[in-house]
Amino acid sequence: MKYFFHFHFFFSLSLYANIAFSAPSENGAVDINKIKKETLKIDSDSFFDNSFDYTKFSGRVTDRDSTTSVVKISSENKNIKFFRAGDLVEFRIQNNQSPDFCQGYVRSIEENYFVMFVKDLFICYPKEEYFRRGTALIIQSEKLSTRIREASVYRATLMNKKKDFLSQLNSINQDVWNYEEKKIQVAAEYDQKIAEIEKLKNKAIAQILSEKNDQIRLQKELSFRLDTIDKELLFYRVEKSEPMFDRWHLDHDLGYPIYEKPEAIRARKD
Repeated sequence: MKYFFHFHFFFSLSLYANIAFSAPSENGAVDINKIKKETLKIDSDSFFDNSFDYTKFSGRVTDRDSTTSVVKISSENKNIKFFRAGDLVEFRIQNNQSPDFCQGYVRSIEENYFVMFVKDLFICYPKEEYFRRGTALIIQSEKLSTRIREASVYRATLMNKKKDFLSQLNSINQDVWNYEEKKIQVAAEYDQKIAEIEKLKNKAIAQILSEKNDQIRLQKELSFRLDTIDKELLFYRVEKSEPMFDRWHLDHDLGYPIYEKPEAIRARKD
């Protein structure tokens, strides 16, 4: 039942989003029971047939209580899964000639079964007869027809969502499949950038080495010129010298009066 409640809730939400026109109730909400058939946008993928009468189907009694108030019905109609607790169900006995329908209310739903509470069985069934298990019933329910239409609208919405998701998945699959190609392409682009950067690096290094060689040559040239200047400075240095030991020889050469021999060096007096 809890699962069915959520299922019906999502059906209702989808129906509100896909109707072409709806009459709001006093509190502003959409009354789903007032929606006309022709206002529902039902796609062909929903398998809903407007010409088919979904209100009627057949069933068979599989179990009942001692008072015949609670009856369990099996049906080959797969749409009974859209029943909800409290839905009105009308039925009559298949072999009974009486056109009158009894009324019941859905209590619970199982797969291929639903349980209903029968208000008064003897409207459509003779009192003198025994209500047996296995009795075939002709059942009709406007509520079920309404919910089938709601389910068809919701299914059309799900189909649109599925198409959208498939489109997205296809795009993602293409990206995944092309991953290797994109990886090679990106790697090639970055390899090209790396080669260009490597080329610029080598060019910069070569330029630095060229500047270094020029500086070395300039250094050698400047060093050589400095050495040359130092030598010339040494050569052209003017010195004032007063000969001490060579004085006697110099005077002798110049013809100045001199002693017979040079005097011995006198000791320094402190």
